[in-house]
Amino acid sequence: MKLLVTGAAGFIGANLSHRLLERGDTVHGVDNLNDFYDVALKKARLERLSTREKFSFEKLDIADRAGMESLFARNKFDAVMNLAAQAGVRYSIENPHAYIESNIVGFCNILEGCRLSQVGHRVFASSSSVYGANTRLPFSEHDNIDHPISLYAATKKANELMAHTYAHLYGLPTTGLRFFTVYGPWGRPDMALFKFTKNILEGKAIEVFNNGNMIRDFTYVDDIVEGVVRVMDRPAEPDPAWNSAAPDPARSRAPYRIYNIGNNKPVQLMRYIEVLERALGKKAQIEMLPMQPGDVPATTADVSALESDIGYRPKTTVEEGVPRFVEWYRGYYKV
Repeated sequence: MKLLVTGAAGFIGANLSHRLLERGDTVHGVDNLNDFYDVALKKARLERLSTREKFSFEKLDIADRAGMESLFARNKFDAVMNLAAQAGVRYSIENPHAYIESNIVGFCNILEGCRLSQVGHRVFASSSSVYGANTRLPFSEHDNIDHPISLYAATKKANELMAHTYAHLYGLPTTGLRFFTVYGPWGRPDMALFKFTKNILEGKAIEVFNNGNMIRDFTYVDDIVEGVVRVMDRPAEPDPAWNSAAPDPARSRAPYRIYNIGNNKPVQLMRYIEVLERALGKKAQIEMLPMQPGDVPATTADVSALESDIGYRPKTTVEEGVPRFVEWYRGYYKV
């Protein structure tokens, strides 16, 4: 297939592109290469991809309406994986306009491009953050998500609503994936594992919020990528059993689906740090801090729908995944 991957220089986008290329697909990547985190790392990811015969790339911001219209006019894509977005819960409190431009305006540009060029399947990255103030665990796609507690989460919920509208109005098969705390080689420097590793190796204290009373469904990037590929290969279909008197937010009479994609094995943050210390061979200096605005104490994914519909569930444990990240980090930064 010929596939478009937005955010191709990003953590998940680059790993996904490699996986698609390995199986023989043609991948066209776009990314605006913004400076939210180290641009050199993004370029290094692209440099690895540039050696692949069936990969092409153009620097493009999905919020650029004219540029996106040109992209879809020049190409006929079988499927689109939209990973381009302004990421980060805490940054959304500091710089809200960046999230509206990328996550709302940019998302609309992709929807329109898919509609006008009749893309066969549109898959997009949502987030576990949409569960917001929900406290019932594990988080289920069938739960209400009307109480986001960060603008980032609100834009991701808006994406799901916009995507459903296009699926309903135009019959555009669309699947949203709610990612749960993705980590692994070539990860993002703003994420906890990356920052913890850097600070521990440099002998600096790591910041641990909510006094360490945090639980996360840490999901290894290869597991995420495998799930994305399987979902891309299975376009969403209408659910004839959907009941408008008791509407299920994860399904629809339109060709629309929402899935959690997480490890389904929640880990205490302090346990995660212990695994990292063992992999590094060095103890962490820990600074305990209160909960940050927009954050939640626990995330756990119910992945039963992904397993029953797609036949897949993530499986890599943190005991396996964290040492792989450390090995990559030491090699990349020559530590």
